[in-house]
Amino acid sequence: MSDTMDRFRISDGAARQIAAILAAEPPGSALRVEVLAGGCNGFQYKFDLTRQIAEDDIIIERDGTRVAIDPASLDLLEGAELDYKDTLMGAYFAVGNPNAKTSCGCGTSFSVD
Repeated sequence: MSDTMDRFRISDGAARQIAAILAAEPPGSALRVEVLAGGCNGFQYKFDLTRQIAEDDIIIERDGTRVAIDPASLDLLEGAELDYKDTLMGAYFAVGNPNAKTSCGCGTSFSVD
């Protein structure tokens, strides 16, 4: 578990927000974090609630929350941290990804070399 948590971290704020969201969901639910091809820079982040956990999904647990990530996405998220931002412009999950070489203004699209 600690090896996986070193590969992808969940901030205190993100853990609190995920816990609040999952409290209204059926037991066994998780926040799925995916990296998909697309967006303005080649890859984009996708966040979704799921009860469907694939056999090869990596489950990261923190403070009673569960985040599911598929192995291909975790490769692109190596060393990243999921955070939750609540600003005047809106509230949203954000990924601090050290692998992202460029990103777009909205923060959901990035490229790697």
